[in-house]
Amino acid sequence: METMRASTVEPATPPTPGVASRAISKLPGLAVAVGIAALATVIGHFLPLIGGPVSGILIGVALATRLKVGARLQPGIHTASRFILQLSVVILGSQLSLAQIAKVGLESLPVMLGTLVVCLAAAWMIGRWLGITGDLRTLIGVGTGICGASAIAAVTPVIGAVSIDVAYAISTIFVFNIAAVLVFPLLGHLLGLSQHAFGLFAGTAVNDMSSVVATAATYGAAATNFAVVVKLVRTLMIIPVALVLAAWAGRRITRQAPAATDVAVARGRRRVNVFRLVPWFLIGFLVIAAINSIGLIPDAAQPPLNAVSVFLITVALSAIGLSTDLAGFRRAGPKPLILGASLWIIVSAASLGLQFATGLN
Repeated sequence: METMRASTVEPATPPTPGVASRAISKLPGLAVAVGIAALATVIGHFLPLIGGPVSGILIGVALATRLKVGARLQPGIHTASRFILQLSVVILGSQLSLAQIAKVGLESLPVMLGTLVVCLAAAWMIGRWLGITGDLRTLIGVGTGICGASAIAAVTPVIGAVSIDVAYAISTIFVFNIAAVLVFPLLGHLLGLSQHAFGLFAGTAVNDMSSVVATAATYGAAATNFAVVVKLVRTLMIIPVALVLAAWAGRRITRQAPAATDVAVARGRRRVNVFRLVPWFLIGFLVIAAINSIGLIPDAAQPPLNAVSVFLITVALSAIGLSTDLAGFRRAGPKPLILGASLWIIVSAASLGLQFATGLN
């Protein structure tokens, strides 16, 4: 009887990992990213034209092509590529005041809005010409025009994009993030762009925040500060774009199911939580800048804080390099890459052209 009673007992559910165990699981991947970043920082010291952040992403990509990153390293690499990067942006707020941020944001609006309109229009036209599905060209368009993978993640539930389109879009954006990190500083020196002009160029023409910071950090501290502010303002553009796409998705559902009940249509419409579209690190950046504005951060502390931020950026980019998914690029095929390349070139040219046309260079 005891045996029979024991056999009916359901197996215990494995306990959910606690905070301590989750933190420990991240240590191996973080250690690898920090080690690469330390080596990249040394390389960047001797090769300042390349710089530590660019060296970090190159070393990471090189290792990813040679070695398969195991599951043991994944939690730490994911944390380094997301949270560590966002933390570095928050710390960069210590280099600016709220008045400087407002000034940079207003100055950059003509170029930022112009490049966004050009990018979205080009994505629609070129994507249709290439025969790319509507959701995929929308994802690549907002990823290129606004803020890379973050914009893709924000828009995905709004338009109801399938996971395969999301993967292709992110893979495409990643390719041209790396290309921008490698090419744009050289192009900036070739064109003789000032720190101000290059910061505006990087902030409007590079996709993800990580690549914006890496690209500008190679050019100079002033370019980095300017580029980060431009990029953060550009990131906010996801709010109106997401709202427009939500309305468009609702109309599309209504057209596809004209006989549906009001309840079914309401369920089909994508709701947008505006507050979730504002990244926490943007708020943190503004808070730190406000603290700096009232003089609570001493001048002597700013150079060390800047150095810490640059190193954290290098750690994040090293992790991003390790996350390179070569198989994803092969699965995507040539058409998304052609669209991504076209948009990358068009947005870059539009950014430089608008700067010269508006006299902001």
